[in-house]
Amino acid sequence: MPTLRKTIVPARMTRIFEEYGYAPALQVGRTLYCAGQVGRTEDLRVIEDPEAQFEACWENLRIVLAEAGCDFRDVVDLTTFHVEMQAHFDAFKRVKNRVFPRQTCPWTAIGVQALSRPGLLLEIKCTALVPEDAP
Repeated sequence: MPTLRKTIVPARMTRIFEEYGYAPALQVGRTLYCAGQVGRTEDLRVIEDPEAQFEACWENLRIVLAEAGCDFRDVVDLTTFHVEMQAHFDAFKRVKNRVFPRQTCPWTAIGVQALSRPGLLLEIKCTALVPEDAP
């Protein structure tokens, strides 16, 4: 029996899927592979305020997970990529601790020189396990 593969594209991310050809997530069986989410608006504008940008990263990830019937508790591996990590890490942790359940999965934080667009400070990528009762 072939493995079920399903591209996940929330309605508000249709533009990025069509313009850049990138899928926000791919579900393979019950495993969901989420592409890195960044702090930009639906019209692809980078959010300038660091803390607001971090909140948008998490919200965009939440939207992708929800489209597959998941939430943050279903995440089994988390990787964050940080530009100017030392300057913004405290603000990032404040947002993360407010929105993401603590101590629920492995987490790797990586400092990078740049992300795909000028002004982006954070990208969040994860893998989640889709619940058996998800639609």
